[in-house]
Amino acid sequence: MAGTISLDTYRLLGRSGVRVSPVALGTMTFGTDWGWGADRDEARRIFDTYVDRGGNFIDTSNNYTNGTSERLLGEFAADQRDSLVIATKYTMATRTGDPNSGGNHRKNMVRSVEDSLRRLNTDYLDLLQLHAWDGLTPVEEILRAMDDLVSAGKVVYLGISDTPAWQVSRMQAIAELRGWAPLIALQIEYSLVERTPQRDLIPMAAELGLGVLLWSPLASGVLSGKYTHADLAPSEGADLIGSRREIAAGNGYLTERSLAIADVVKQVAAEHGCSPARVAIAWTLTNPAVTAPIIGARTLAQLEDNLGALDVELTESQLAALDKASAVELGFPHSFLAGPMIQSLIFGGATIRPRA
Repeated sequence: MAGTISLDTYRLLGRSGVRVSPVALGTMTFGTDWGWGADRDEARRIFDTYVDRGGNFIDTSNNYTNGTSERLLGEFAADQRDSLVIATKYTMATRTGDPNSGGNHRKNMVRSVEDSLRRLNTDYLDLLQLHAWDGLTPVEEILRAMDDLVSAGKVVYLGISDTPAWQVSRMQAIAELRGWAPLIALQIEYSLVERTPQRDLIPMAAELGLGVLLWSPLASGVLSGKYTHADLAPSEGADLIGSRREIAAGNGYLTERSLAIADVVKQVAAEHGCSPARVAIAWTLTNPAVTAPIIGARTLAQLEDNLGALDVELTESQLAALDKASAVELGFPHSFLAGPMIQSLIFGGATIRPRA
């Protein structure tokens, strides 16, 4: 069970000593450049409410709302910079047609960090995260460039997002062997709709000392109960291109399966007398490997409702119902190794207590 907690009940981020709130504030919604975010005044209210309640962990990226997210965050955080843990990301291309304006390589990393420092109006980043794996850049180049930024004092901690588990584990091993700054955070998609990270990414993070940060814990709003089976039909008209529903559909969230999961979430929410969004977020907090889900609210009302997830304590029967509705096959070798025949062959019938 998640239990009742608060934003100022801090957690350690991975194998580090930095303390962060159990829910991070996502700022991809800060700015209206993409057509659906919060304007400056609403973004300010969202920021102030989160911080006033004890929140200290804020996530952004160099490309969110074309840089507006970082600029607004830098403005809002100016008078309390050192009390906040600000995380940003680099990778995504920022200039169309320029092959070096995106990717994981040193040139883009260094340029992106300098630009982020300027927009955030700060001289250091608490957490720099590789945003997405490009499949091209040598891991040694990435790690050494990251280590140089840490040594220069421009970055305090390092993390990685949206990268295959085998690459992350390889990078962590190389960093430790060479004495370079290690990764302390792994940002991934994880929700009742998307549980496949339980196969490798989440166990890997727990083993290698990476705190797990979750994006889209509501599966683009599907788990908030805002969509119905009518939304499964293709959209008509160019005016819907880029809408939140189109984004949800384009990312594969709007399916019969996801709506069936959302129905169970609604049932549990009714038992608690709360919104489905609170239940969906509370469920993520029951995983001990998870440090913080990232909440990206477009309105103050959404933020306040989502933060209510910290007050939701799910019962064993409710967790079982949610698990049954959303379970995924772990696949080989996990299912094979967990089978009774192979367990008998490995252990010969002996009962062995695992490490705590």
